[in-house]
Amino acid sequence: MPTPAFILVNPQMGENIGAAARAMWNFGLDRMRVVGPRDGWPNPRAVALASGAGRLLDQAGLHASTGDAIADCHFVFATTARTRGLTKPVFSPESAMAHAHELVAAGQNVAILFGAERAGLENEDIAQANAVISVPVNPEFPSLNLAQCVLLTAYEWRRQSDAATTAMAALAAPMEATSATQIEVDQLARHFDERLTEAGFFFPPAKAENMRLNLRNLWSRMPLTRADVQILHGILRQMVRWKERG
Repeated sequence: MPTPAFILVNPQMGENIGAAARAMWNFGLDRMRVVGPRDGWPNPRAVALASGAGRLLDQAGLHASTGDAIADCHFVFATTARTRGLTKPVFSPESAMAHAHELVAAGQNVAILFGAERAGLENEDIAQANAVISVPVNPEFPSLNLAQCVLLTAYEWRRQSDAATTAMAALAAPMEATSATQIEVDQLARHFDERLTEAGFFFPPAKAENMRLNLRNLWSRMPLTRADVQILHGILRQMVRWKERG
């Protein structure tokens, strides 16, 4: 079975990237993507800490933005200690990886986002995800090291492997041909943003940024198919044509 992509967003220390690679390979995961690493790429400190998992670093994709890293994905989880006011489905690591198995068995490309060591994922990153993975940690000390979070998620993926059945794949198979990819959802979000900006929707200016963030989060929460995306694009185009004729 193909595996999810583990995406490290703005990681700061090469040692943590290497330790994350080692944790992934411990449990048979080899699809790493790195977004804007602070100390550049490739990173010799990451190689030193990978300890036998250097091939993951050699094959890791380097991306300039979270949107670029998830562009080919159908479903994205964001790991975070708190939901930060963004309404999204919240999974435990166990239930998240069980759902990920179903999606992957159906032919979907799944990704998990992991934030930087200092403060985790930014709201803009979480807004692009379809769901959140929340670890039930001590509320007085909720901070997890990047490699620890990767290890925990990778372990749950491996543990769920035996539970993934052919029946699950058969039930979810129709999603393979119809689900919209993240880049298609992002293009729809941009289209709406452009038209709503022209219409003066984002008012007053002081609230515009938060309104855009909530709207982007809305698109990520919806299980859109490619047909849905095409219809919504068509509605916007027709409304513009109608306005021009009027």
